[in-house]
Amino acid sequence: MTSRPQLLVFSDLDGTLLDHDSYDWSPAKPALGALATRKCPVVLTSSKTAAEMIELQGAMDLTSYPAIVENGAGVIGVPGASDRAFDYDGLREALDSLPRATRDCFRGFGDMSVDEVASVTGLSPEGAAKAKDRRFSEPGTWTGTDAARDAFVEDLKTLGITAQQGGRFLTISYGRTKADGMTDVTNALMPEQTLALGDAPNDIPMLEMADHGVIIANPHRPPLPTLEGEASGRIIRTQDPGPAGWNAAVLAHLAKLEHKTGTDAHG
Repeated sequence: MTSRPQLLVFSDLDGTLLDHDSYDWSPAKPALGALATRKCPVVLTSSKTAAEMIELQGAMDLTSYPAIVENGAGVIGVPGASDRAFDYDGLREALDSLPRATRDCFRGFGDMSVDEVASVTGLSPEGAAKAKDRRFSEPGTWTGTDAARDAFVEDLKTLGITAQQGGRFLTISYGRTKADGMTDVTNALMPEQTLALGDAPNDIPMLEMADHGVIIANPHRPPLPTLEGEASGRIIRTQDPGPAGWNAAVLAHLAKLEHKTGTDAHG
């Protein structure tokens, strides 16, 4: 990664590069291979922990690239970036200080056993243990009303804690987002162009910050609202969900880059 990459790809995982139900990413292999051939880094960006992310990077042959973990609360693989661990115990203490009526509606990974985390995520016990190995943030399930959730979020704000709704979990942290992680990585690698792909509300800052964004279809959740960049075509939406949509969008973007490069070369 010594030379400036033509394209730097930031990708959400669950519901985007990973299938919502099976976590399979094999439909995206052609596009991942094309990016590897062109030496375009793929930065996995997710609520997953560093332990989980390193395992996925190994499976996808992406270990030489940085990754954004725990919804942007931390970055791994970039010297000097925000890979410091915030006080996870302090985050849990703040959570437990909230009014019981709303606190009991949020069941974080720290409230669950390994088996419970495996049940709500579909992970193996080994994978669930890695998901519980948290340093920056706390994902969980919400069982209360929307109004109670709004009160929960407001109470957290008074403690300097933010809540982000992802594709599957409500995650609380000390405020950094995927876009903050993007800034760390982009400043380190200095790409010619960035491309971001995601499907959930917590992906919106990342999609809007990138030079080009792709909203991946996810039939398991309400569609994202129309984003400002869609009118100009800077942000597009896929028809196919998950890794199939990811694959088609990335290959189409690479084809456009090649066409533009060829046009520029020939005047």
